[in-house]
This record gives sequence, C-alpha cells and structure tokens, in this order.
Amino acid sequence: MTYCLGIVTRYGLVMAADSRTNAGVDYISTYQKLFDFSDPGQRVLLLCTSGNLSITQAVMNLLQQDLHLKESENLHTIPSLYEVAHYVGSKVRQIQAQERPWLEKDGIDFKCTLLLGGQLRGEAPGLYMIYSQGNFIQATPETPFLQIGETKYGKPILDRTLTYETPLEDAAKGALLSIDSTMKSNISVGPPIDLVMYETNSLFIRHQLRLRLGDPYLAKIRRLWEISLREAFERMPAIDWGQHLDLLEEDLLAD
Repeated sequence: MTYCLGIVTRYGLVMAADSRTNAGVDYISTYQKLFDFSDPGQRVLLLCTSGNLSITQAVMNLLQQDLHLKESENLHTIPSLYEVAHYVGSKVRQIQAQERPWLEKDGIDFKCTLLLGGQLRGEAPGLYMIYSQGNFIQATPETPFLQIGETKYGKPILDRTLTYETPLEDAAKGALLSIDSTMKSNISVGPPIDLVMYETNSLFIRHQLRLRLGDPYLAKIRRLWEISLREAFERMPAIDWGQHLDLLEEDLLAD
C-alpha cells in the first residue's frame, strides 16, 4: 500500500511519501514514490505515485524519456502547471491503454493515482491529483491538501490543523505526523519517508530529507505526539451521566 500527500499554502508547498509497496509476515518491499523533475531556477516539479507499481514506473519512464530525447513537449517546456498536469495525465492514459487489457484479463488492479506539485516561473505554486483516467483536480485555499493511497488514518490531523495560512514549517510537521499516524495504524505504510518543503518563488528545492526506519527524529515526534494526545485525552471533562439521565426522564414524562 501507499500513503502520499501534498500540501499547498500561501508560503509554499510540502510533498511527502512513504516507500512501502508490500507488507506481510515475511515479505516487505520498498520503492521510491516521490520524484523530482525540477529545472532549478525555472520550475519546480514534484510527483508522488500510488497504485499499480508497473503502471506508475512506466509513466515515470515515459516522462524521463521525453526529457532525455528533448521532445518538443516535455516537463521542462510546457508553459503552465495546469498543462503539465494534462501532459502527465496523457502519459497515464497511454500506459493504461497498453497494459489495461492484459491486467484486467488476470484480475490485476491496474489503477493508479499521482500527485503533481510545484511552481513554474511567473505562476503561483499549485497542487494537482491525477487519476487513472488522466483527468485531475486541483487543491484550493479552501482545500489546501490532497492525499493518495491509504488516506483515512492521516486525514484527521490535517483537517484539524491545516489552513492555507499555515506556516510552511508547521505544514511539514503536520505532513510527518499524518504519515506517522498512518504507519501506526496500518502496516502497509512504512519508511523510508521522503519529505520535500518548497518555498514560494524560490524555484529551487532547499529542504528535502529521507527518514529511514529507526530515524531519531521520526521516533521523537511519535513519542511526543503520543504523550500530547494522552495528555489532551486526560484533560477532557468526564461524561455527566446524571444530567443526561435527568433529561431522559423529562422526555419520558413529557411523552
């Protein structure tokens, strides 16, 4: 399984992804899911992938091939981030058209989803989710984050803490806590964790890291987060059972 997310705020962009693709008692594999296609000084382009690994790897190879062959349309020549999303979607459709019939024949799930985040010179940063069909949606100030893969465990913390005005460093911490919450509840999501933080209009990635299994910072935030949650839980007021029983009796008498 997979968990990747992108966050866009007034101050920039955060992209994060785990690296686990299979988990079981005796078999765990890891593959990179966050890819950097940036042209420093001109554009920052980041892609996260989830779903069928053979499909997403083929899409990444096509994108690299167009860059290597200097095709007239490639990730470094397309003039807007919206058109980049459309171009990546067309590559997804191309691979789907080639492979889908054979995968369907054997009952193999062929679906994939990608996150595209970045900024082109002269534009604001943007974040898109690209579906298996090649179509896509865009994050907005009202919905400043997008997730793919195993999303449900990491979503509550994002819903409660993130807005378009969230400082970038806080957004990065929120991303890591969201991934850690997912790892805590689902063995199919795991390290190494790739994290990129991009500052608006810098057109260069200055902050990126890979957190491996047993990383001291990853262990520290998990420990502190669990302590904070327990303390917050203990501060919650006790349930007033008597008050609710009185109200129930009043309702019964009224009936």
